[in-house]
Amino acid sequence: MIVGISGSPRMKATDYVTREALNMIEEKGFETSYFSIRGKQISGCMHCDYCIREKECVKKDDMYEVYDLLKKCEGLIMASPCYNGGISAQLKAVMDRTRALGAVDTDFLRNKVGMAIAVGGDRAGGQELVIQQIITYYVLTGVIPVSGGSWGANLGATFWSKDTLEGVKEDKEGFKSLKMTVNKFTEFLKKKCK
Repeated sequence: MIVGISGSPRMKATDYVTREALNMIEEKGFETSYFSIRGKQISGCMHCDYCIREKECVKKDDMYEVYDLLKKCEGLIMASPCYNGGISAQLKAVMDRTRALGAVDTDFLRNKVGMAIAVGGDRAGGQELVIQQIITYYVLTGVIPVSGGSWGANLGATFWSKDTLEGVKEDKEGFKSLKMTVNKFTEFLKKKCK
């Protein structure tokens, strides 16, 4: 199963492109699951070490839904809007809270495949910085990051929303980068699963 996590607190551009990526992946024969942080209660990690002692997170909130999805997934898509040149605080909370899974099994994401999507209000609104943060998380947790390759998707899929849903829907370059990234992502998954 491929899990797509939309890290936007709004139901707009980031949600839309995450769903579009999952639709493309389903067309290639993969099962998918979508999770949006919008409307969810996911507190930040306190680094209290409760998870190390008790093998579960002390905070009982919507993060437990994410834990279940991450345990089952073969591939992971993380998507975020650009907030001050970085990922959203909500997606960062999700990343940090996976520490509880790592306390049970340090290899909980090892060798799974990951791709990144970034949406900025400007064409150069920090999309590559967002993708780098997602890729850094992947590397730290053992996920194999996959980009779309040269000439349009060097690090992953990037969109220019013009701060509107309509803007992202009209972003032909963004959809080119998404298609390239999804193609490499699914090709890698197919080879890995052989």
